[in-house]
Amino acid sequence: MRTIYIDAYAGASGDMIVAALFSLLASAVGQETAETKFGEELSKMPLEGFRFEFKGESRGGISGISFRVYDGSDPDVLSEESNHHVHRNFHDIEKIFINSSLDPHVVRESIHAFAVLAEAEAKVHGTTVDKIHFHEVGAVDSIVDIAGTFILMGLLKWPRVISSRINVGSGVIKCAHGILPVPAPATLELINGLPVFSIGEEMERTTPTGALLIRRLASAFSSIPYGKVIFAGYGVGKRESRDIPNVLRATLMESGEESSDNDFCVLIETNIDDMMPQDYLPAMDKLFEHGALDVWMEPIYMKKNRPAQKFCCLVTPDKKDLAAEIILRHTTTQGIRYNIVSRSKLFWRIDEVNTPLGLVRMKSSSFRDKVLRVTPEHEDLKRIAVEHNMPIGEVRVLVAKYIKESDLP
Repeated sequence: MRTIYIDAYAGASGDMIVAALFSLLASAVGQETAETKFGEELSKMPLEGFRFEFKGESRGGISGISFRVYDGSDPDVLSEESNHHVHRNFHDIEKIFINSSLDPHVVRESIHAFAVLAEAEAKVHGTTVDKIHFHEVGAVDSIVDIAGTFILMGLLKWPRVISSRINVGSGVIKCAHGILPVPAPATLELINGLPVFSIGEEMERTTPTGALLIRRLASAFSSIPYGKVIFAGYGVGKRESRDIPNVLRATLMESGEESSDNDFCVLIETNIDDMMPQDYLPAMDKLFEHGALDVWMEPIYMKKNRPAQKFCCLVTPDKKDLAAEIILRHTTTQGIRYNIVSRSKLFWRIDEVNTPLGLVRMKSSSFRDKVLRVTPEHEDLKRIAVEHNMPIGEVRVLVAKYIKESDLP
């Protein structure tokens, strides 16, 4: 199984991701061929008034490739700095992709990415998706960044993507809505639930487009996975940083014969003997809402043979303190225990599949490049059961039958 590992230690932006992925393609087929293929795909979009450029640059002594989109009316002005921005809404951008001749997978991923972005913007501004008009992210350069990312993923044959934690930066940023703290509101919404940190000189290190693309691309977040390195590419950002080179690294790997992905988590435990069973639900809901991997209870007996519950929560290390605070606030415990545990996971991905009953998200779990099982998401089965007034068990059987008869992996 081929895997791209994204190292966002210095942050991430749309142009950095495009440049890093392009560098991987250029390593495989040569830069001239890679640029030709990329340009041919990009020309399939009904989008005019821009030109793009890949250029070798360095940041902090690290050599890489930069990706720039220039305004077509002034070829020396970057598109993002141009005064010719058109404020597009989601449906305007959706039409651009629908009316293109791009690969359907690229079209679907690009539209879905902008839908996620529109939902984040709508939530930030307290309005609906239909009323959102993109400013910076609706500019040509951001449309090209998003389309370009999925074009390159297609040219690379859609490898699996795993990401490191994301450096979001610090300080303030000036945008269309004034001066705001970093991360910007839309970025903060898009990294909700993802593992992040902040280190280095004050600057915006992860942009909304960068956060959006990592959210859409990455199927997991961990340290670099097991495998053999094939190529490494560096996407160079626009700004210099005195302490951390402003580059994003993408490493193409062959996973070989590994059976699972391995990482470390924190197991939080506490023994409780004075809570009603239903009173645990608020704590469990909040833990899941803030990114807990799992929450459960185990029946135990304490001193004098008193029946009790061992309340357990599994989290990534960066969420340990937040999870502990939730448990201490929302249960009656007086203290908690921590254990560092290692775990092995099957590789998995989620695909949206059109079935005769409607759209269903399918989770595929694989072992040594072979799919072991394909499981429909329960929430989708529940929705279909309500829409069609059917028992959920019958829906599950029909969807399972469709999985067997289709050409799903």
